Amino acid sequence: MAKPIARIRLVEIVFLLAVTAVVVRAGQLQIVEGGRWSREAASKRTIHDTMPARRGTIFDRNGAPLALTQEFYHLGIAPNEIIDRAELFRLVARNLGIPASRLQRDVRKGKSYLYYNGPFTAQQVDAIRSLRGVHLEAQYNRFYPALSLARPIIGGLQPDGKHGASGLEFALDSLLTGRPGERVLLRDLQGREYESPSRVVREPVPGYDVVLSLDNELQEIAENGLSDAIRSMHADGGDVVFYDPRNGELLAVASFKTEPNGSITARASGFTDPFEPGSTAKLFTAAALLMHGRVRETDAEFAENGVWMLPISSTEQRKITDAHVSRGSLTLAQAIEVSSNIVMAKFSARLSQEEHYDALRDFGFGSPTGVEYPSESRGRLARPDQWKPALSRASIAMGYEFGVTPVQLAAAYGAIANDGILLSPTLVREVRSPEGGVAYRRQPEPVRRAVTPEVATRLRQYLQGAVGEGGTGEKAQLANYTLMGKTGTAVRFEDGHYVKGEYTASFAAVFPADDPQLVVIVKIDNPQGDYYGGSTAGPLTRNMLQQALASRQVAIDRSRLMVREVATQTPPVAEEVVTHPVVSVSWPYRPVSTAANPRQPVPPVVGEPVRRGVAQLHRRGFQVILHGLGKIARISPASGDSVRFGATIVVWAE
Repeated sequence: MAKPIARIRLVEIVFLLAVTAVVVRAGQLQIVEGGRWSREAASKRTIHDTMPARRGTIFDRNGAPLALTQEFYHLGIAPNEIIDRAELFRLVARNLGIPASRLQRDVRKGKSYLYYNGPFTAQQVDAIRSLRGVHLEAQYNRFYPALSLARPIIGGLQPDGKHGASGLEFALDSLLTGRPGERVLLRDLQGREYESPSRVVREPVPGYDVVLSLDNELQEIAENGLSDAIRSMHADGGDVVFYDPRNGELLAVASFKTEPNGSITARASGFTDPFEPGSTAKLFTAAALLMHGRVRETDAEFAENGVWMLPISSTEQRKITDAHVSRGSLTLAQAIEVSSNIVMAKFSARLSQEEHYDALRDFGFGSPTGVEYPSESRGRLARPDQWKPALSRASIAMGYEFGVTPVQLAAAYGAIANDGILLSPTLVREVRSPEGGVAYRRQPEPVRRAVTPEVATRLRQYLQGAVGEGGTGEKAQLANYTLMGKTGTAVRFEDGHYVKGEYTASFAAVFPADDPQLVVIVKIDNPQGDYYGGSTAGPLTRNMLQQALASRQVAIDRSRLMVREVATQTPPVAEEVVTHPVVSVSWPYRPVSTAANPRQPVPPVVGEPVRRGVAQLHRRGFQVILHGLGKIARISPASGDSVRFGATIVVWAE
């Protein structure tokens, strides 16, 4: 009997030990290691997925999208979740273009999950979004509707498509990039993933939208005009800047370079590549002379008949020449008008190196403008203690030995147009929140007063003379509106030395003359043939402004282009002149008859008193823009030119 009892006891002990081991192991798994195994099970059953956020849209000033993010979808269908299979297949076939026969064939194959890459747009999937069994995977793609327009400025994204790599996409990345969301996906034993709407941890937040100051249509005018000019002139490249001097907004910036194979590629050199401005910089030397009271209106310097040997030291001289040879002496205004290197070099001797340097710095040269474009160049301007005595001062007065970017030059001319206040240029007009509200609206940002209003007025008068009859920029003048401007032609400076036989042609314009709305900078690199700025950059400026005026979308306030009425009393004069008060009226002026003679010559009024000359012009049916008082010194178009009725005659008097 003892043996069976012993066996039973042994079985009981073994069973008890086994139960104890199971209980201990269960306690270990559930109590000691429970958290770890629970986390491991959850990690295999669920997936934490990042939900991408929509990148903010970049608009032009008129609301046209320049860079936007479009949402695309990949489609997944779980057949076992479908309630109405026929309805689902019908909607998918109609909206997504996937044949219903293909859907049925895929289901018959026994697939538990159907995947269709697409990608499909949000509009396509909208009709099936809420149906059971439909699983949509969102994907964002960056799209540039304007294609190549302003692309060097807009920039692009990194290969991962998440962050900016260049241009404004890079500079404004922190604003444009949204905050990603997070969701939990369920996974079955086969590893298939299922989205659970109730398990979204955090919704994605879209990025901010940015409204630029760029004008889409004006940018197109600038790019087309510049590329055509580069081709026709066989130039190495060039830049165009349209700038609003009233608020510092950049309306268009176009830059191209000719490649060795003859193709033309877009760049952003308007912000990054300084050039020696040549005669367009003579105005800033004039500003320094006027601000320090070193020149009077009647002061004049001898023009040396176009050739002058500048004494640098007791043994060294430098030859300075004028492209437009002048006889006798020239005042500062006349030197600007005919762009005399010799006279400007002589006038600059009245300034100390420090005074000359400070004036250039006051106009923003030698320091970055602060525009939002990344890697903006500060230009090149040596400190006055590094200048060569006599030589550097004369060179800088002629626009050499320092470098400016086209955007810097636009801002400096904007200060002259804006009564002496230098503004910081900008590409950003507004920043809008994802909800559509305005988070930031840019206001004009004054940097400093470069010159007094009185000096700015005098400088604008110099610019008017430079584009008037006999000025170097007369080919840029418009028929119905008056602009101010200054030409520039400089030997090209590259890789630390001047390139013989190659030139940079430029033109700086302010439009219109009486109430500036635009500053236009045009630079042409190494044009072939006639390389002077007045013959290359000047006419291009005129052509682009004409196109801008012909477009009703461009950011020009046409109500301010109306000619202001100027009334003067006319005393009784000879019978051929009207005896009633003479009034300069706004267009349209309606002559008695225009059908019989649609064009007629401009009468000879130069030398006549303003009142008598204006009266004669009005009697012929012309519109008049008057500058100055006294006797008429010159007019444009010139006397004897045949022009149409109603054309504008610009009259300069002194």
